[in-house]
Amino acid sequence: MNSISAPRAQVHRRSFAPAGAPVTSRPAMPAPDPRAAQLRRYEGGQLVWRVQCGDMINRDRCVTVLVQDNQVVLVGPPGETARLTAGQLGQLQAALNEAAKLAER
Repeated sequence: MNSISAPRAQVHRRSFAPAGAPVTSRPAMPAPDPRAAQLRRYEGGQLVWRVQCGDMINRDRCVTVLVQDNQVVLVGPPGETARLTAGQLGQLQAALNEAAKLAER
């Protein structure tokens, strides 16, 4: 006797925190921009973007973007000037756009 099995429906499970449990969630991310996605990371629970750049004498440095109190914070190399190529500037622009969307929430 041949038996034909019907296709199984996939079950999607969600996990919820128990009532009264503290929920520690990360902020919802704006639509990803591939230029910013590789720059984005969590450091100490804080979402930051780090864009590589150079200084006036071609040393490797970075510009950091983060959101704090619904404002975008741009941190340059300490006491330095940041020189960015066109590609690095595109990455900085993408990071700033994502941070601005996140700050609006």
